[in-house]
Amino acid sequence: MTFRQARWDEPLLWDRESSDDDPDPVGVIPGLPASLRRKSPLEWPELSELEVIRHFTRLSQMNFGIDTSAYPLGSCTMKYNPKVQEMLARRRGAAEVHPYQPEETLQGELELFWRLERALARITGLPEVSLQAAAGAHGEFAALLMIRAYFRDQGELDRRTEVILPDTAHGTNPASAAMAGFQTREIRSKDGCVDPAELRAAASDRTAAFMLTNPNTAGLFEPDISEIDEILHDVGGMLYYDGANLNAILGVTSPGRMGFDVAHLNLHKTFSTPHGGGGPGAGALAAGEKLAPYLPVPRVVKRGRKFALDYDRPKSIGKIKTAFGNFGLDVRAYAYILAHGEEGLRHIAHRSVLNSNYLGKRLGTLLPRPFRPLVKHEFVLSGAPLRERGVRTLDLAKRLLDEGVHAPTIYFPALVEESLMIEFPETESRHELDRFVEAFTRAVNDTPENLRTAPHSLSVSRVDEVRAARELILSRKDLGAAAKLEAARPDAAAS
Repeated sequence: MTFRQARWDEPLLWDRESSDDDPDPVGVIPGLPASLRRKSPLEWPELSELEVIRHFTRLSQMNFGIDTSAYPLGSCTMKYNPKVQEMLARRRGAAEVHPYQPEETLQGELELFWRLERALARITGLPEVSLQAAAGAHGEFAALLMIRAYFRDQGELDRRTEVILPDTAHGTNPASAAMAGFQTREIRSKDGCVDPAELRAAASDRTAAFMLTNPNTAGLFEPDISEIDEILHDVGGMLYYDGANLNAILGVTSPGRMGFDVAHLNLHKTFSTPHGGGGPGAGALAAGEKLAPYLPVPRVVKRGRKFALDYDRPKSIGKIKTAFGNFGLDVRAYAYILAHGEEGLRHIAHRSVLNSNYLGKRLGTLLPRPFRPLVKHEFVLSGAPLRERGVRTLDLAKRLLDEGVHAPTIYFPALVEESLMIEFPETESRHELDRFVEAFTRAVNDTPENLRTAPHSLSVSRVDEVRAARELILSRKDLGAAAKLEAARPDAAAS
């Protein structure tokens, strides 16, 4: 093949004239009907390559990413995603796979699903796993549908109408229970943990399940988990495990050892798959013997040396997602598990607990800690003393952005006044923890005025939250109307 330099006045492919009668005009998809073809050339922007590169580079610098700094988001475990996992997920055999290919052309993919399910079964201590769920909350909802189907088969559904939750529960827990048709009943915590006396008083033959995260959202391991297990199963209820904080107990204990009947896992929180922006998601459902028959279909099965999708599960709650799982994220999760092995996964739990306790002890000198000092993967501070200076936890979080660090979770758990929930996973070094302590110290000790008006150094300043809620901008039309209102304000010229 030979190449020649194009003449400066030679028309480009998309500028060349073509007739509607031409069955395959230059630059047009073959067979495209004339009615769908452009009648005029594309209006390309008059920009140089350098201008385009600088524009997108500036945009990337305005974003906050795990490759530039840490996310101390308690209970959301925002880990670094190793690049080797990204490379594997982008290989042609993984990136170009289609869920509707014939099974015989998907043997490698099905085998990976099957092996990942076996690995997660061992990690959770529950015998059966499905990767069908799209994300954690989706798996949570599916688990409650499984519990509902179980009690329907037992002839108890009319009576088993309640799901009990601690006041430390994640917000998705009551939402999932309500969507599954249950009534929710909240019980009060004692020193940040479940009070067995409160649970015993609430549990009855009306109880379908108790939903629990362990360690919980205060970063505390439930010391009475064995008694909690006994209370629930004595009344015939199910114990549900919210897997958001599994990162803290990998290889040390498991939901199965603690007596849970079903669990959902967040692969992004524990097994370092991408997280954020509303997706992509990858959940997993692990079930004990009673609930395993109700897992969604299809199930990945091994028949001799071949793998297949099995729909013949009469007790299953059915299909909960169009395609099976999220293969790209499952590749990443499986690579992560293989890279670490059992000892490595145990080290993840130990290191995350060490990071949390080190940081908690240092920050505990700046703001009070409402619960016991020894925690697991995360800890809670109270910003209540800031009120004496006319400052809120929200102001402190905004001020931290000026320091080049991401703000922690605030106002959750709700049982702590002006709460901040902080988690630095095992991927963060002591240097990064010390940098956060220094930034936090500067922010806490700043003037009330600077705190109330932060952030000062970002491309977007403090948002008027009340006005944003009252004057929603949901479309271009709303945006235009908002601009007219802004221009009509008496103080518009001055501002």
